[in-house]
Amino acid sequence: MAYTLDRDPCPESPRLGAMTLHPTPESVPRARRWFKKFIAPYSPACSVDDCVLMISELVTNAILYGRSDEPWLVRVEWFRDGASLRVEVHNPGFPANVRLRRPDAEEAHGRGLLLVDSIADSWHSGPSAFGGTVVSFVMADAWL
Repeated sequence: MAYTLDRDPCPESPRLGAMTLHPTPESVPRARRWFKKFIAPYSPACSVDDCVLMISELVTNAILYGRSDEPWLVRVEWFRDGASLRVEVHNPGFPANVRLRRPDAEEAHGRGLLLVDSIADSWHSGPSAFGGTVVSFVMADAWL
């Protein structure tokens, strides 16, 4: 399986890195490891563990809900926007299907976006520039 990682070669760009992942369960721990490794040189002040948890949830959702008749990949990108860190997860699903749920206590699933909503300073979903859906979160004051 081919996976890719890349850092933006342009030092003025706010993009710090990106990865593409196959839509398989093994990609979730891979996304966590790679993000931790490639964000470390930037020394963010925000909790990297919180970011890793949210990435896990969003990559899991992207794998579960991404749909395409063609082979597809999940794309994760992270950016520095001033003092904030923004992480985007792209898949070929439908933007209108992203919604925050409040599952009952006995439900085993449906808490991913609820976690993102409670940890991130903000989050957004909508059409992806790559086609499909993007769900992103922002950690404010990631760089003081």
